[in-house]
Amino acid sequence: MRDLSDTEIGELQEMLDEAAAGRGAPAADHALDVSALDGFLCGVLLQPQRVPEAAWLPFVLGAQGGKPPAAERAAPEPPWLPLVRRRQAVLDAAIAKRRWFDPWVFEAPGAAAPPAPGDPASREEAEALAVRDSALPWVAGFALAAERFPGLLQHDERALAQPLALLYLHFDAEDLEGLDEEPALAAALAATEPPADLAQAAEDLVRAVLLLADVSRPLPGATPRRPAPVARTAHGRGPRGRRPRSRSARRAHARRG
Repeated sequence: MRDLSDTEIGELQEMLDEAAAGRGAPAADHALDVSALDGFLCGVLLQPQRVPEAAWLPFVLGAQGGKPPAAERAAPEPPWLPLVRRRQAVLDAAIAKRRWFDPWVFEAPGAAAPPAPGDPASREEAEALAVRDSALPWVAGFALAAERFPGLLQHDERALAQPLALLYLHFDAEDLEGLDEEPALAAALAATEPPADLAQAAEDLVRAVLLLADVSRPLPGATPRRPAPVARTAHGRGPRGRRPRSRSARRAHARRG
């Protein structure tokens, strides 16, 4: 299956924007952007049982999901749906074969601008914030899928801890809850440092997805890999947890300029 080109990704974003505008959805429930959509599809595909398209598709145009209006259900197939299906098929094949894929993670607006001169620690903090803001929509899309389809998170917490830490370290501490009830995840977060740049962040997203697949979609006869702690230069972030509050899903819609 041929993956989407950069041009097709841009066209998909435009079509999703137009479709959401046509629905007149409230601001808090507009369509996922393409980065959040990519993370969402990965979260759907990592479920231990196949999620029917009819169950996950409504979330593409609004994080609250639910059944679309009767007029939409009777309408012809939307032009963006074949592109979404193609991307899902590409991701599904990569996950099934434990193969690298390019996550749709894009530089956040303003991330390329050099930080103001001054304290080197402030510069490092600004660079870390730019990486986090760039990866956050993808991770928020994944978190939306994990929240709406909880089969993945019902696996052994110890097996999930390290890959989830690679993902959820991008959330602010106030957007997360439940660390007191997740000791393995709390320990993994304490041992995992943020990525140094966006390329490393993208690698971590893929690594986390494939490690989670070893848990929820194990290969026949395979022994799950034991992930090694990720040790990198710390950027001074506080503790994080794996279960985002409801407002975190809305952060999946942040547009790229």
